[in-house]
Amino acid sequence: MTPSDVPVFVLCGGLGTRLKEETEFRPKPMVPIGDEPILEHILRLYRRHGFEQFVLCLGFKAEVIEEHFADDDGITLVRTGEDAMTGARVARAAEQHLGAAEHFAVTYGDGLTDANLADELAFHVEHGGIGTVLGVNPPSRFGELRIDGDRVVEFDEKPQIRDHWVNGGFFFFRREFLRYLDSDDGCVLEREPLVRLARDGGLTVYRHPGFWEAMDTQRDRDQLTAMLASGQAPWL
Repeated sequence: MTPSDVPVFVLCGGLGTRLKEETEFRPKPMVPIGDEPILEHILRLYRRHGFEQFVLCLGFKAEVIEEHFADDDGITLVRTGEDAMTGARVARAAEQHLGAAEHFAVTYGDGLTDANLADELAFHVEHGGIGTVLGVNPPSRFGELRIDGDRVVEFDEKPQIRDHWVNGGFFFFRREFLRYLDSDDGCVLEREPLVRLARDGGLTVYRHPGFWEAMDTQRDRDQLTAMLASGQAPWL
């Protein structure tokens, strides 16, 4: 099992309503960070760790992504429906393009990390579960005050929440996970499928305390752009 054997399904179909300034005329994965869409950064991250097969699950303004990646032989473009939720998109695309692969990856079209995704794949295979999720420590958006009585003893502007793990959005699954999915529009990956998989004991976590950021808002986009411009982009 090597990364080149594992197709990567990238969820590219959402409306991106929280980034409306940028998504009125293009899908969220095509919003640029520097001179390139964030989707190019995500694909480069996977390629750096040896992944070669990509299935882009398209929806909102699919034609923009189709035009941009029309000549990329390593990418399969799949229209998965204008109104489909994340689980439905994966189910529909996998039905057509998973082939004989035993494992597959899933990620969103708006997240960046410096995690070693080849190591996460190895962890996933070694642990033998159906699914693995990247667990990350997001920075708090609010400053933290540590106090003693009425006196502030420590001030931390954006602390990492070291004892709190959240879904970082970089998944690996065995093909058995398709039994948890449904091709109906309303199937949301993060709800019933992953909740049930966790309850069944089939979901493991690969902990990554390093860099991770999701581009949910204009503020997030500006922050990622500033990192890139300063030469301090951990995902490169």
